[in-house]
Amino acid sequence: MIREVLKMGDPRLLQQAQPLQQFDTPELHALLADLRDTMAHLNGAGLAAPQIGVGLQVVIFGVEQNPRYPQVEDIPDTVLINPVLTPLSDELEEDWEGCLSLPGLRGMVPRHARLRYQGFDEKGNPIDRSVDGFHARVVQHECDHLLGILYPMRIRDFSKFGFIQALFPGEDVIDE
Repeated sequence: MIREVLKMGDPRLLQQAQPLQQFDTPELHALLADLRDTMAHLNGAGLAAPQIGVGLQVVIFGVEQNPRYPQVEDIPDTVLINPVLTPLSDELEEDWEGCLSLPGLRGMVPRHARLRYQGFDEKGNPIDRSVDGFHARVVQHECDHLLGILYPMRIRDFSKFGFIQALFPGEDVIDE
């Protein structure tokens, strides 16, 4: 079922999510189905449970020929529960980000260039990956939602934050 995505300003987006206690339950599978339906409907690269009002440490992400991100590499569809992120270097990369909770906006956000993420899939199987580039950016962005952090909170230069049409006049940038 497609769910409403909470928008910046909703206090639920600022709350810390709780760890998931039980895996492979009907409730978790229903949540994941709603997250997938909602993300696909909005052409998102990822979605965190808090964005649809569920305060659990559950994120999904994956990119394959996404019209919102036409120049990025594919990222495998992933369910990541109770994640732990570990930067693999001090190197930061700045790039444009958007968010389904901030429709029509983009901002230049610094993120760790390389990162290891660990957690569990929906059945409780461990996940342990080391990634870089856009994949690392997406994981950090989605996991920030579990901490009550929205990407504008990480922006260093607010001259590089605004509405897509104003930032990229004349460009064909897709957003809702």
